[in-house]
Amino acid sequence: QVQLVESGGGLVQAGGSLRLSCAASGRLFSTYAMGWYRQAPGKQRELAAVITSGGSTVYVDSVKGRFTISRDNAKKTVYLQMNSLKPEDTGVYYCNARLDARQYNYWGQGTQVTVSS
Repeated sequence: QVQLVESGGGLVQAGGSLRLSCAASGRLFSTYAMGWYRQAPGKQRELAAVITSGGSTVYVDSVKGRFTISRDNAKKTVYLQMNSLKPEDTGVYYCNARLDARQYNYWGQGTQVTVSS
């Protein structure tokens, strides 16, 4: 069992930056692929970025060059550095932990990010 707690959301002007954190509890954190998903009002949840257990990263095209995902296995924490924020980045950001080999898939409660124009 893994519990995920996000923090770092808030209100920021366009062009600004935020850093999201997701603290995990439980075992085997280093073996999980960790992802950040986001859900804008009235839209489906979408993947923003993911980092594998080996440190490989994948980004959705709309955030490439602006967002950076990283992880600290010793602290059991994953981060999402968001720069050059745009109003269309507004939404609830969710942390996800996934381990396909054991069919584990966990979600955090989400943190609100609002970018004003």
